[in-house]
Amino acid sequence: MTLGDSELILNPDGSIYHLNLLPEDIATTIITVGDPSRVSLVSKYFDSVEIEKGSREFLTHTGSYIGKRITVISTGIGTDNIDIVFNELDALANINFASREVKKEKTQLDFIRIGTSGAIQADIPIDSFILSESAIGFEGLLHFYESGHIRNITLEEQLNGFVKWDEHHISAYAVDSDENLKQKVSSNRIRFGITVTNSGFYGPQGRSLRLTPKIIDFNSKLASFSYGNQRITNLEMETAGIYGLAKLHGHRAVSLNAILANRATGEFSKNAFKTVDNLIKYTLESIIS
Repeated sequence: MTLGDSELILNPDGSIYHLNLLPEDIATTIITVGDPSRVSLVSKYFDSVEIEKGSREFLTHTGSYIGKRITVISTGIGTDNIDIVFNELDALANINFASREVKKEKTQLDFIRIGTSGAIQADIPIDSFILSESAIGFEGLLHFYESGHIRNITLEEQLNGFVKWDEHHISAYAVDSDENLKQKVSSNRIRFGITVTNSGFYGPQGRSLRLTPKIIDFNSKLASFSYGNQRITNLEMETAGIYGLAKLHGHRAVSLNAILANRATGEFSKNAFKTVDNLIKYTLESIIS
């Protein structure tokens, strides 16, 4: 099937519409970060940088780290941006832009998210690292895709039954990390947990400045949920969308979170920059190990 101009949108130079990238601009190993300013914090450790391109909040550097070609790209905040970034990155790898047809031979991409997050369990220390074994999405992205075959239906049914937020029109979905990629980046420095992906930073994460959240026990309710020997450890705004779209496209994904805040204790990191830098170095070392 040939993709129409309004579906596969290309710029005049042949690059994909939002990311402003050509197929040859990306590596098969891709680090995602939220903040565009964090891209250079990763690529500064590269031996060389061959590509530096940007459009809107999407900044991309591709280079080499100890002989391995790696791309780092900023996604901005939220799964609405994840929908753009992951569909367009897959298009770069698996659609022939000249013929506008999906390639018969698919390329699998590895995605490693380096993100910041807030813990909801009091015993999780500030400045620690959490790997999201599973991600729960409250923002609804995967409900727009045929996704039942890649979701953790048991986890989402147990959580939805536990919180009973259907009266608030909230229906969570759940997706697991890639097991092989998880093993690759695991060590005794990493904690494991279930990550909740929210549709916003304030009300959707139970925060109140001048507005009152509708669900006043949002965090405590999530913190009291357990799934086997797993519990919900942290909140952020991208991981569930990353896991869902990666699996749907046949790619692998894992999310690493630097814990900068603890919502249960009210703490915030005094060494946020150092903590994120340590996670960047840890991730790069894990990729080439």
